[in-house]
Amino acid sequence: MPGLDIVSLGCRLNLYESEVMRRSAEAAGLTDAVIVNSCAVTAEAERQTRQAIRHAHRAAPQRPVIVAGCAAQLHPQTFAAMPEVARVLGNGAKLDPESWRSGARVIVGDVMARTPAASHPVDGFARNTRGFLQMQQGCDHRCSFCVIPLARGNNSSVPLGEVVTAARQLVTHGHREIVLTGVDLGGYGADLPGRPSLGQAVRRLLALVPDLARLRLSSLDPAEIDEDLWRLIAGEERLMPHLHLAVQSGDDLILKRMKRRHLRRDVIDTAARARAARPDIVLGADFIAGFPTETEAQFERSLDLVEAAGLTWLHVFPYSPRPDTPAARMPQVPGAVVKARAARLRRAGEAAEHRFLAHQIGERRQILMERGGIGRTAQYAPVRPDRPVEAGSLVPVTITGVEGAQLRGELD
Repeated sequence: MPGLDIVSLGCRLNLYESEVMRRSAEAAGLTDAVIVNSCAVTAEAERQTRQAIRHAHRAAPQRPVIVAGCAAQLHPQTFAAMPEVARVLGNGAKLDPESWRSGARVIVGDVMARTPAASHPVDGFARNTRGFLQMQQGCDHRCSFCVIPLARGNNSSVPLGEVVTAARQLVTHGHREIVLTGVDLGGYGADLPGRPSLGQAVRRLLALVPDLARLRLSSLDPAEIDEDLWRLIAGEERLMPHLHLAVQSGDDLILKRMKRRHLRRDVIDTAARARAARPDIVLGADFIAGFPTETEAQFERSLDLVEAAGLTWLHVFPYSPRPDTPAARMPQVPGAVVKARAARLRRAGEAAEHRFLAHQIGERRQILMERGGIGRTAQYAPVRPDRPVEAGSLVPVTITGVEGAQLRGELD
């Protein structure tokens, strides 16, 4: 059947932008194509982008494949040279409706010259029960391993009025939960008049959209949680008790070589403050395994930080050198060691996740139902209830057991 299929790789911001592209492409009259919204955060992400392109072409050779996003922004000619690719759109172009009306095969602009971020309201996410809402783009920081500022430019915040309008639109179209997304969410407001903090923006958003049942934040830097946000974590029930921290390492020297803005103690203190403010809060974390120069002892500091900080949901990335980053020029850890360390970190994360799930037995939780018969608690734990429930519903369950990486729940 003709239609637009979108393969969205990488972050939650890409999920939001994929819906923006869908609407622009349809408005331009594109009715039969595959759009690959690419990721470049790791070499593996770029490999998956190429794999998705080839898979889409093999499945339907007559359908044009359009590549957009971060990998397209960084390597437009590489993707344009692939015989399966019909068009290449960079990060700015993919959000510009005029790009979809243009006949140009490659449109990639200078992300550093981008105008301030603007909202691109979407009325819903047909394949997701939660809605995603962009707060900001880009990043002003230059971590030594990260290529994303080269793909998305500097920090650029969406004015709060536009954020509120977009949130109201999502709520009107049935989304009970909204996830605020961005490249550096904690950097929100630094480029706006009055420099509002993320916490101030979240407080006003919740006040101005009273019908929003649940608000969730995407990844945060431990150094960027402002006092207004801490007060909301402690006292606002509609803000979900779930923080995902961009930790990356548990060793201070490695963190300095990464050019991060926090140290190991900051992560532990942030975790302790979060639990003191909201005892039911659950913390996730990003880690990079095998960063250049990382010794076994330094890796062990990351491994034991999982327990020391009480981290539950882990995203583990095996380090891969990204072109034009300082870390790519540092002494590299052998690939086999990187892979083994990533596996050990993932096992530590799985053990922490299992402990958390086991402690949920007997608790009464409210879950937001997703497609496929799974719901999510406020802490983002997956629950399979004992009977079917319509996707998008918020329903109370009592947790009765653990089944693999899921909870079982009995509906009231």
